Amino acid sequence: MPAEWEPHRATWIAWPHHEPDWPGKLGAIPWVYAEIARVLADHEPVEILCQNDEVRQRARVALDAHHVRADRVRLHVVPTDRVWLRDSAPSGVLDANGGSTLVNWAFNAWAKYPNWEQDSRIGTAIATITGLSRHEPRRPDTGGRVVLEGGGIEVNGAGLLLTTEEWLLSDVQVRNPGMTRDAYEREFSEWLGVRRTIWLGEGCLGDDTHGHIDDVARFVGHDTIVLAVEDDPADANHARSLDNLRRLEAASREHGVGPLQIVRLPFPRPVLMNGERLPASYANFYFANGVVLVPTFNDPNDRVALDTLARLLPHHQVVGIHAVDLVWGLGTIHCLTQQEPASVSGMSAGN
Repeated sequence: MPAEWEPHRATWIAWPHHEPDWPGKLGAIPWVYAEIARVLADHEPVEILCQNDEVRQRARVALDAHHVRADRVRLHVVPTDRVWLRDSAPSGVLDANGGSTLVNWAFNAWAKYPNWEQDSRIGTAIATITGLSRHEPRRPDTGGRVVLEGGGIEVNGAGLLLTTEEWLLSDVQVRNPGMTRDAYEREFSEWLGVRRTIWLGEGCLGDDTHGHIDDVARFVGHDTIVLAVEDDPADANHARSLDNLRRLEAASREHGVGPLQIVRLPFPRPVLMNGERLPASYANFYFANGVVLVPTFNDPNDRVALDTLARLLPHHQVVGIHAVDLVWGLGTIHCLTQQEPASVSGMSAGN
């Protein structure tokens, strides 16, 4: 699996339509999506799944209002339960010949929600649209499909993967009953080309997925990781983030892994809605070709996070996207996007 900053053929998103994901706020969300699509389309093609013809027409109106490049956007009628394609869409990888192909994990709505059957068919739809081959990893012990979500895995494209114990090894929202640490590492090796998995502890507070890595730790280079760290001892994210820092520091000293450069990202102030703590994190950014989209939260730390990423990524444009409304859906920019890597033989396709 290539690192996210490696060349893309396209970015996939799904147009928002499920009002319970943003109770009382759905009206504002399409305009946030249109702004995300505007930035993305200046850098690479954007493929958008739409629930039905009516949603497709509404998406076109919003995209036109934001002057999104029409030559870089395609709208497809593909029903979804929700729009978090980071988790429901397949992972794009390269095969032995450098061609792009799809690893289609099973999806069960984070082992939490009852409505997931439309989302479980997204991989088939994307394979049909693109003509790419699609593979379904299966457990060697039961023969059942392996349930995973893209927000829980973070790779550097050179054999390292970050994930959390809270997501895969706890007894809450269990994706694959009976699967062990070693069994997961074998799946990562076989399907993603991973030679070493670094296990962090917990994700951030308010994370509906129960521990996805993309709210806490991200690669920004083959040996550079940004880690969300909360400095306030009174905040529940403080102990979690310091534990993850210690784990990364220990991994950096291991033979065959380090040394790793670990750079701290702040958290914004706690973002609350109706008394609920939301998973607001600058780590939920997304790489496209030559650009990084970063969620912002009307907080002084917005500038710190943007400046930190700009310093680490001098060859990328760093763009802040207002995400206070977006995070009410319990996810932001990385959660709603999924990259399709460019084939080695066709890397100019998305440029």
